[in-house]
Amino acid sequence: MTSETPPENSALFPGSRPSRWSNLDRPPLNGAALRQALTNIDGGLYCDIEVVESTGSTNSDLAALALADDASEGAVHVAEQQTSGRGRLDRTWTAPARSGLFFSVLLEPSKVPVHRLGWLPLLAGVATATAISRTVGIDTALKWPNDLLVTVDGEERKAGGILAERAGERFVVLGIGINVSLGEDELPVPTAGSLALTGARALDRGPLLRAVLRSLEQWYVPWRDALGDPAASGLQEAYAAGCATLGRRVRAELPGERTLVGEAVALDGDGRLVIAVDGGGREAVGAGDVVHLRAASETESD
Repeated sequence: MTSETPPENSALFPGSRPSRWSNLDRPPLNGAALRQALTNIDGGLYCDIEVVESTGSTNSDLAALALADDASEGAVHVAEQQTSGRGRLDRTWTAPARSGLFFSVLLEPSKVPVHRLGWLPLLAGVATATAISRTVGIDTALKWPNDLLVTVDGEERKAGGILAERAGERFVVLGIGINVSLGEDELPVPTAGSLALTGARALDRGPLLRAVLRSLEQWYVPWRDALGDPAASGLQEAYAAGCATLGRRVRAELPGERTLVGEAVALDGDGRLVIAVDGGGREAVGAGDVVHLRAASETESD
Protein backbone atom coordinates (compact mmCIF):
# COMPACT_ATOMS: atom_id res chain seq x y z
CA MET A 1 0.00 0.00 0.00
CA THR A 2 1.43 3.37 -0.98
CA SER A 3 0.90 6.62 0.93
CA GLU A 4 -1.58 7.75 -1.74
CA THR A 5 -3.78 4.61 -1.42
CA PRO A 6 -6.75 4.96 0.94
CA PRO A 7 -6.99 2.30 3.66
CA GLU A 8 -10.28 0.68 4.60
CA ASN A 9 -12.79 3.08 6.12
CA SER A 10 -12.06 3.30 9.84
CA ALA A 11 -15.78 3.76 10.53
CA LEU A 12 -16.30 0.14 9.39
CA PHE A 13 -13.41 -1.08 11.53
CA PRO A 14 -13.76 0.61 14.96
CA GLY A 15 -10.35 -0.49 16.15
CA SER A 16 -8.45 0.98 13.21
CA ARG A 17 -6.41 4.17 13.37
CA PRO A 18 -8.09 7.30 11.87
CA SER A 19 -6.46 8.38 8.63
CA ARG A 20 -6.43 11.37 6.34
CA TRP A 21 -8.65 9.36 3.98
CA SER A 22 -11.42 8.89 6.58
CA ASN A 23 -13.63 11.58 4.99
CA LEU A 24 -13.75 10.86 1.26
CA ASP A 25 -15.93 13.94 0.70
CA ARG A 26 -12.83 15.93 1.62
CA PRO A 27 -9.89 14.02 0.12
CA PRO A 28 -6.34 15.06 0.95
CA LEU A 29 -4.18 17.17 -1.31
CA ASN A 30 -1.58 15.36 -3.40
CA GLY A 31 1.72 17.02 -2.58
CA ALA A 32 3.66 15.12 -5.24
CA ALA A 33 1.23 16.20 -7.96
CA LEU A 34 1.41 19.83 -6.82
CA ARG A 35 5.20 19.79 -6.91
CA GLN A 36 5.24 18.20 -10.35
CA ALA A 37 2.82 20.80 -11.72
CA LEU A 38 4.38 23.91 -10.23
CA THR A 39 8.08 23.46 -9.43
CA ASN A 40 11.20 22.86 -11.49
CA ILE A 41 9.90 25.09 -14.27
CA ASP A 42 12.60 27.16 -15.99
CA GLY A 43 12.23 30.72 -14.78
CA GLY A 44 9.28 29.79 -12.57
CA LEU A 45 8.68 31.23 -9.11
CA TYR A 46 8.06 28.07 -7.11
CA CYS A 47 10.95 25.97 -5.81
CA ASP A 48 9.28 23.67 -3.27
CA ILE A 49 5.78 22.78 -2.06
CA GLU A 50 5.25 20.98 1.23
CA VAL A 51 1.88 19.66 2.37
CA VAL A 52 1.42 18.74 6.05
CA GLU A 53 -1.63 17.28 7.76
CA SER A 54 -1.75 19.81 10.59
CA THR A 55 0.21 22.75 11.93
CA GLY A 56 -0.32 25.80 14.08
CA SER A 57 0.28 28.41 11.38
CA THR A 58 1.76 28.03 7.92
CA ASN A 59 2.95 31.64 8.11
CA SER A 60 4.84 30.98 11.33
CA ASP A 61 6.36 27.77 9.98
CA LEU A 62 7.59 29.38 6.77
CA ALA A 63 8.87 32.48 8.55
CA ALA A 64 10.92 30.30 10.90
CA LEU A 65 12.47 28.47 7.95
CA ALA A 66 13.27 31.75 6.21
CA LEU A 67 14.91 33.23 9.29
CA ALA A 68 16.97 30.06 9.69
CA ASP A 69 18.05 30.36 6.04
CA ASP A 70 16.34 27.03 5.29
CA ALA A 71 13.93 28.34 2.63
CA SER A 72 14.13 30.38 -0.57
CA GLU A 73 11.73 32.58 -2.49
CA GLY A 74 9.00 30.45 -3.97
CA ALA A 75 8.74 27.98 -1.09
CA VAL A 76 5.11 27.04 -0.37
CA HIS A 77 3.83 25.55 2.89
CA VAL A 78 0.32 24.03 2.84
CA ALA A 79 -1.63 22.61 5.80
CA GLU A 80 -4.70 20.41 5.63
CA GLN A 81 -5.65 21.99 8.96
CA GLN A 82 -4.38 24.96 10.95
CA THR A 83 -4.82 24.91 14.73
CA SER A 84 -3.58 28.47 15.32
CA GLY A 85 -4.31 30.19 12.02
CA ARG A 86 -4.60 33.95 12.25
CA GLY A 87 -5.55 36.97 10.24
CA ARG A 88 -5.00 40.68 10.59
CA LEU A 89 -5.27 42.27 14.03
CA ASP A 90 -4.49 38.86 15.63
CA ARG A 91 -7.88 37.41 14.71
CA THR A 92 -8.10 33.63 14.64
CA TRP A 93 -8.90 31.55 11.56
CA THR A 94 -10.27 28.06 12.18
CA ALA A 95 -11.89 25.44 9.95
CA PRO A 96 -12.32 21.64 9.86
CA ALA A 97 -9.53 19.59 8.32
CA ARG A 98 -9.45 19.62 4.51
CA SER A 99 -12.44 21.99 4.33
CA GLY A 100 -10.41 24.79 2.77
CA LEU A 101 -7.06 25.92 1.49
CA PHE A 102 -4.58 27.18 4.08
CA PHE A 103 -1.14 27.98 2.72
CA SER A 104 1.76 30.42 2.74
CA VAL A 105 4.24 31.52 0.08
CA LEU A 106 7.71 32.92 0.76
CA LEU A 107 8.58 35.98 -1.33
CA GLU A 108 11.75 38.05 -1.56
CA PRO A 109 10.85 41.41 -3.12
CA SER A 110 14.26 42.83 -2.24
CA LYS A 111 14.26 45.54 -4.93
CA VAL A 112 10.76 46.78 -4.13
CA PRO A 113 10.75 49.93 -1.96
CA VAL A 114 9.37 49.31 1.53
CA HIS A 115 6.53 51.81 1.07
CA ARG A 116 5.15 49.70 -1.78
CA LEU A 117 5.06 46.40 0.13
CA GLY A 118 1.55 47.27 1.28
CA TRP A 119 0.41 46.24 -2.20
CA LEU A 120 1.29 42.58 -1.58
CA PRO A 121 -1.95 41.59 0.21
CA LEU A 122 -3.90 43.51 -2.44
CA LEU A 123 -1.99 41.66 -5.17
CA ALA A 124 -2.78 38.35 -3.49
CA GLY A 125 -6.45 39.33 -3.38
CA VAL A 126 -6.54 40.03 -7.11
CA ALA A 127 -4.72 36.78 -7.86
CA THR A 128 -6.99 34.69 -5.65
CA ALA A 129 -10.22 36.24 -6.88
CA THR A 130 -9.13 35.76 -10.49
CA ALA A 131 -8.25 32.10 -9.92
CA ILE A 132 -11.53 31.34 -8.13
CA SER A 133 -13.55 32.97 -10.88
CA ARG A 134 -11.76 30.97 -13.58
CA THR A 135 -11.73 27.66 -11.72
CA VAL A 136 -15.02 27.62 -9.81
CA GLY A 137 -17.01 30.08 -11.90
CA ILE A 138 -18.40 32.26 -9.11
CA ASP A 139 -18.23 36.01 -8.65
CA THR A 140 -15.98 37.30 -5.90
CA ALA A 141 -15.16 40.75 -4.60
CA LEU A 142 -12.37 42.24 -2.50
CA LYS A 143 -12.77 44.12 0.73
CA TRP A 144 -9.81 46.37 1.46
CA PRO A 145 -7.22 45.35 2.38
CA ASN A 146 -7.28 41.56 2.70
CA ASP A 147 -10.73 39.93 2.57
CA LEU A 148 -12.30 37.84 -0.19
CA LEU A 149 -16.07 38.25 -0.36
CA VAL A 150 -18.73 35.99 -1.86
CA THR A 151 -22.50 36.34 -2.02
CA VAL A 152 -24.63 33.81 -0.14
CA ASP A 153 -28.42 34.21 -0.41
CA GLY A 154 -27.98 37.84 -1.40
CA GLU A 155 -25.70 38.56 1.55
CA GLU A 156 -22.05 39.61 1.35
CA ARG A 157 -19.85 37.22 3.34
CA LYS A 158 -16.14 36.69 3.90
CA ALA A 159 -14.85 33.43 2.39
CA GLY A 160 -11.13 34.12 2.47
CA GLY A 161 -8.41 36.22 4.00
CA ILE A 162 -4.81 37.22 3.37
CA LEU A 163 -1.99 38.02 5.79
CA ALA A 164 1.38 39.41 4.69
CA GLU A 165 4.16 39.46 7.30
CA ARG A 166 7.82 40.46 7.15
CA ALA A 167 10.36 37.74 7.95
CA GLY A 168 13.61 39.55 8.64
CA GLU A 169 14.90 42.16 6.20
CA ARG A 170 14.71 40.01 3.05
CA PHE A 171 11.47 38.08 3.05
CA VAL A 172 7.71 38.51 3.15
CA VAL A 173 5.50 35.56 4.05
CA LEU A 174 2.15 35.74 2.26
CA GLY A 175 -0.56 33.63 3.87
CA ILE A 176 -3.87 32.83 2.15
CA GLY A 177 -6.90 31.07 3.59
CA ILE A 178 -10.00 30.11 1.59
CA ASN A 179 -13.15 28.44 2.93
CA VAL A 180 -14.02 25.85 0.29
CA SER A 181 -16.50 23.19 1.44
CA LEU A 182 -17.70 24.48 4.83
CA GLY A 183 -21.41 24.19 5.53
CA GLU A 184 -23.45 26.66 7.58
CA ASP A 185 -22.99 24.61 10.76
CA GLU A 186 -19.19 24.67 10.36
CA LEU A 187 -18.68 28.41 9.92
CA PRO A 188 -16.57 30.07 12.63
CA VAL A 189 -18.95 33.08 12.70
CA PRO A 190 -22.36 33.68 11.08
CA THR A 191 -20.92 36.37 8.77
CA ALA A 192 -18.44 33.92 7.21
CA GLY A 193 -19.06 32.15 3.93
CA SER A 194 -17.58 29.46 1.71
CA LEU A 195 -17.42 28.54 -1.93
CA ALA A 196 -19.82 25.66 -1.28
CA LEU A 197 -22.46 28.01 0.13
CA THR A 198 -22.47 30.04 -3.09
CA GLY A 199 -23.67 26.95 -4.93
CA ALA A 200 -20.32 26.26 -6.59
CA ARG A 201 -20.16 22.72 -7.87
CA ALA A 202 -16.40 22.39 -8.47
CA LEU A 203 -14.85 22.11 -4.99
CA ASP A 204 -11.74 20.04 -5.77
CA ARG A 205 -9.02 21.77 -3.78
CA GLY A 206 -6.10 20.51 -5.86
CA PRO A 207 -6.97 22.30 -9.12
CA LEU A 208 -8.02 25.38 -7.16
CA LEU A 209 -4.72 25.58 -5.28
CA ARG A 210 -2.76 25.19 -8.52
CA ALA A 211 -4.84 27.94 -10.11
CA VAL A 212 -4.31 30.34 -7.19
CA LEU A 213 -0.55 29.75 -7.13
CA ARG A 214 -0.24 30.22 -10.89
CA SER A 215 -2.32 33.40 -10.73
CA LEU A 216 -0.21 34.69 -7.84
CA GLU A 217 2.95 34.16 -9.90
CA GLN A 218 1.39 35.90 -12.91
CA TRP A 219 0.67 39.01 -10.82
CA TYR A 220 3.69 38.98 -8.50
CA VAL A 221 6.52 38.68 -11.05
CA PRO A 222 5.53 41.73 -13.18
CA TRP A 223 4.86 43.76 -10.02
CA ARG A 224 8.26 42.80 -8.56
CA ASP A 225 10.02 43.49 -11.85
CA ALA A 226 8.30 46.90 -12.00
CA LEU A 227 9.82 47.62 -8.55
CA GLY A 228 6.38 47.46 -7.00
CA ASP A 229 4.88 50.16 -9.22
CA PRO A 230 1.13 49.39 -9.04
CA ALA A 231 0.27 51.43 -12.14
CA ALA A 232 3.01 50.05 -14.41
CA SER A 233 2.19 46.45 -13.42
CA GLY A 234 -1.56 46.94 -13.90
CA LEU A 235 -2.24 46.02 -10.29
CA GLN A 236 -3.81 49.29 -9.18
CA GLU A 237 -6.38 49.23 -11.98
CA ALA A 238 -7.21 45.54 -11.44
CA TYR A 239 -7.65 45.91 -7.70
CA ALA A 240 -9.86 48.98 -8.05
CA ALA A 241 -12.05 47.12 -10.56
CA GLY A 242 -12.68 44.24 -8.15
CA CYS A 243 -12.79 46.14 -4.85
CA ALA A 244 -16.19 46.21 -3.14
CA THR A 245 -14.96 48.84 -0.67
CA LEU A 246 -14.52 51.66 -3.17
CA GLY A 247 -17.63 53.77 -3.55
CA ARG A 248 -19.03 52.48 -0.24
CA ARG A 249 -19.63 54.24 3.04
CA VAL A 250 -17.19 52.82 5.55
CA ARG A 251 -16.11 53.12 9.14
CA ALA A 252 -12.36 52.90 9.66
CA GLU A 253 -11.25 51.96 13.16
CA LEU A 254 -7.66 53.14 13.41
CA PRO A 255 -4.80 52.65 15.87
CA GLY A 256 -5.05 54.91 18.89
CA GLU A 257 -8.83 54.42 19.07
CA ARG A 258 -9.46 56.85 16.22
CA THR A 259 -12.51 56.33 14.00
CA LEU A 260 -13.25 57.75 10.58
CA VAL A 261 -16.61 57.57 8.81
CA GLY A 262 -17.07 58.51 5.19
CA GLU A 263 -16.92 57.26 1.61
CA ALA A 264 -14.01 55.16 0.33
CA VAL A 265 -13.10 57.00 -2.87
CA ALA A 266 -9.70 55.77 -4.05
CA LEU A 267 -6.45 53.92 -3.46
CA ASP A 268 -3.25 55.95 -3.33
CA GLY A 269 0.09 54.90 -4.80
CA ASP A 270 1.05 52.99 -1.66
CA GLY A 271 -2.15 50.94 -1.55
CA ARG A 272 -3.76 52.98 1.21
CA LEU A 273 -7.52 53.53 1.23
CA VAL A 274 -8.49 57.16 0.71
CA ILE A 275 -11.63 58.15 2.63
CA ALA A 276 -13.68 61.31 2.00
CA VAL A 277 -14.45 61.94 5.66
CA ASP A 278 -17.87 63.12 6.80
CA GLY A 279 -17.52 66.79 7.62
CA GLY A 280 -14.89 67.44 4.96
CA GLY A 281 -11.39 66.45 3.94
CA ARG A 282 -9.74 63.25 2.82
CA GLU A 283 -7.51 60.87 4.72
CA ALA A 284 -5.44 57.91 3.53
CA VAL A 285 -5.72 54.85 5.77
CA GLY A 286 -2.89 52.31 5.76
CA ALA A 287 -3.68 50.32 8.89
CA GLY A 288 -6.77 49.52 10.90
CA ASP A 289 -10.11 47.80 10.48
CA VAL A 290 -12.58 48.90 7.80
CA VAL A 291 -16.28 48.07 8.06
CA HIS A 292 -18.69 48.41 5.15
CA LEU A 293 -21.75 50.43 6.12
CA ARG A 294 -25.19 50.43 4.58
CA ALA A 295 -26.05 53.94 3.49
CA ALA A 296 -29.44 54.16 5.17
CA SER A 297 -29.00 52.44 8.51
CA GLU A 298 -25.21 52.51 8.93
CA THR A 299 -25.27 48.89 10.04
CA GLU A 300 -22.28 46.68 9.46
CA SER A 301 -21.92 44.59 6.31
CA ASP A 302 -19.11 42.08 6.83
